[in-house]
Amino acid sequence: MTKILPLVLVAGLLAGCGATVQQTVQQNGDPNAPVTITNCGQEISYPTPQRPVAYDVSGAEKMFSLGLADRMRGYVMNKLGDPSIAGSPWKDDYTKVQRLGTSRITREIVVDAKADWVFAGWGSGFSEERGITPHLLDQVGIRSYLHTETCWNFGDKKTKVPPLEALYADLANLGKIFKVEQRAADLVADLKSRVAKVQQAKPANAEPAKVFVYDSGTDQPYTAGKHAAPTDIIATAGGRNVLGDLEKGWTSVGWEPVVQAAPDVIIIIDYADQPAVDKQKFLDSLPALQAVPAVREKRYFVMSYGDAVSGPRNVKGAEDFAAYLRSVGR
Repeated sequence: MTKILPLVLVAGLLAGCGATVQQTVQQNGDPNAPVTITNCGQEISYPTPQRPVAYDVSGAEKMFSLGLADRMRGYVMNKLGDPSIAGSPWKDDYTKVQRLGTSRITREIVVDAKADWVFAGWGSGFSEERGITPHLLDQVGIRSYLHTETCWNFGDKKTKVPPLEALYADLANLGKIFKVEQRAADLVADLKSRVAKVQQAKPANAEPAKVFVYDSGTDQPYTAGKHAAPTDIIATAGGRNVLGDLEKGWTSVGWEPVVQAAPDVIIIIDYADQPAVDKQKFLDSLPALQAVPAVREKRYFVMSYGDAVSGPRNVKGAEDFAAYLRSVGR
């Protein structure tokens, strides 16, 4: 369902070009010396990865945004994300890096690729049920890094970081792991500056627009809870996710809470097998939603999967959604 060096190079990064990685080496230090990072509440020592693999748009684009495409062994991404590649600022990087799979990431894929480091989220990528976890990979000499956004549901489950703060944490940690700290710091500073600009442009004293995120589902809608990126995207733009209090990431709910919340706007997540136009037709036809203001007034905003999942494009998602809210007087 994402950019940066010193300011003179921002435009080039937005175009997604793979730049030469800037190495940050401690004075008189070993450029490949391990670094210790806290990930999901655990302190982990990471040697500099030589054959890293990333899963999905989130992992790939966090890497691409730091100029790391040339250092990647490959990425795995479900075919559902293909439209996100077409619209990505890092479209060229996707063509340069080998795609190792077109469905879920598996232990077999990363072992066959001789990966030494894997970047994925808990539940979406790493999974007990599917037999690919940091513990199991560690047993075969492969280090792991989990998206901070997903830490709320992993391990001791005490690491609960708001989605945008989780994004910044991941970029900073990747900067340390891959020895590109300055590039990561510049990128985070730029993203925070853009977020602040969007927030400052919100109408003064306006009641936040009530927003429902519709990913998929007919009997039960699949939507974004508290720990999914759209909740922060919506808040930055001047809205409120009507299901943003759910202690979940992406999750299924019933239609009744949606009807009761009476959203002013519905965000439709667009990806390959379920075009947004078909999802809107379904919402328009659902009898239970006919009195919902968003459906009655046809206030739908289509958001790319690539903007909606954790990654640098979250900020673009906030900018675009803010522009939409202003266009409908919110």
